[in-house]
Amino acid sequence: MAEKSQSKILKEKLFTQKKNGYKQFKDIEKMQSFCEDYKIFLNNAKTEREANREIIKTLESKGFKPFERGATLNTGDKIYINNRNKAVLAAVIGKEDISKGLNIIASHIDSPRLDLKPNPLYEDGELALLKTHYYGGIKKYQWTAIPLSLHGVVVKGDGSCIEVTIGEDESDPVFCITDLLPHLAVEQMKRDLKNGIKGEELNILIGSMPFIFEDDEASEAVKLNILNILNEKYGLTEDDFLSAELELVPQFKAKNVGFDNSLIGSYGQDDRVCAYTSLQALLQLETPEKTAVAVFADKEEIGSTGNTGLRCKYLMYFIEDLAHHYNVCPHTVFENSACISADVNSAYDPTFGDVFEKRNCAQLNHGIVVTKYTGAGGKSGASDASAEFVGKIRKLFDENGVIWQTGELGKVDNGGGGTVAAYIANLNIDTLDVGVPVLSMHAPFEITSKLDVYMAYLSYLAFFK
Repeated sequence: MAEKSQSKILKEKLFTQKKNGYKQFKDIEKMQSFCEDYKIFLNNAKTEREANREIIKTLESKGFKPFERGATLNTGDKIYINNRNKAVLAAVIGKEDISKGLNIIASHIDSPRLDLKPNPLYEDGELALLKTHYYGGIKKYQWTAIPLSLHGVVVKGDGSCIEVTIGEDESDPVFCITDLLPHLAVEQMKRDLKNGIKGEELNILIGSMPFIFEDDEASEAVKLNILNILNEKYGLTEDDFLSAELELVPQFKAKNVGFDNSLIGSYGQDDRVCAYTSLQALLQLETPEKTAVAVFADKEEIGSTGNTGLRCKYLMYFIEDLAHHYNVCPHTVFENSACISADVNSAYDPTFGDVFEKRNCAQLNHGIVVTKYTGAGGKSGASDASAEFVGKIRKLFDENGVIWQTGELGKVDNGGGGTVAAYIANLNIDTLDVGVPVLSMHAPFEITSKLDVYMAYLSYLAFFK
């Protein structure tokens, strides 16, 4: 073998060495097993309520108990808070005095989808349809002509709550949004891509059979038949839609992608990929040095608003409760804590390479992505972590064999986006975005690399420990 030249040796010492992670990572079997369990989670957690349920079920199976203010806490105790069945906080009490801070990982469990309007059901052209309002940033045309399932809850007039899941079992019907055939779409195809399908055209086809009475001809007979079916099965009337949270999501399951089975395709990987991997990391802890906190938030896709999003103060209140329990000033806990905002970033897509700045974008199979700042042009809305904290995380990952990379969300004036990082940093907590690169982000079928998913788990575990 020829000896390396002096210039090559110097380049290896001084240049950034961007390598495909498979050149370093060899534990393929463990990675594959981890990702099979992740796919099951994706199939069972298609909404924020379902993700909340799956997370709490898993926590309780591992000995986590509901947190009670004033209860005694000891090293190794495992606690959680269920926030309105849409968000979860979980913690393992560490050895160190809480005044030295917490290690926090915050992800979100909501994803772009279609929500039913309060008065959704109507009949037109002897078809029954549902009106929707899309949730989060989507390309509306991607949601037409694909099978959709209906998930959510309905609170009836008597206060009782009914859970609804239709479309996931093989015997269930599915629903869809129709699109215009190319032969008649001459005018439609003159629209710009953003308006190829308009928001008010995202109408869900749910039936066509009329309810027939022998003695008269009822108007809106198809709508009547649908309501009759819903009444017989669930006891619902049309007024019950007013107090319902019903969501349409893609019906298809998480799948391996590619001849080599190296990728995962699924709905909702933004951001349940980081939620699942941070949950699994938390479950590995028995008695960590610092108290470890995992946050699974709602409403990130619409700005982290409301009392289940992280603009709400429930995380702050929880930390204050812990501080008061140990007779520590909450401000001390905040300023000594560290947080990973666990959210995805965009992976380089060679088909649309012109929107990426190749020196500063993430790639599939290059590991977890460290994103120093998000925001739009001029870093608007960004947290922008300090060099000191980025250096600390960099050292931590290198020492624990984590394969990682850095990335931005597109070119400076092309891209931009937000995470929960800014809201946690506002508590005077060092915060940095660290997440999984994704292809086709916000589409009904998003793509991740199994290697990157597994590196997310290893990175979060190293941070907690």
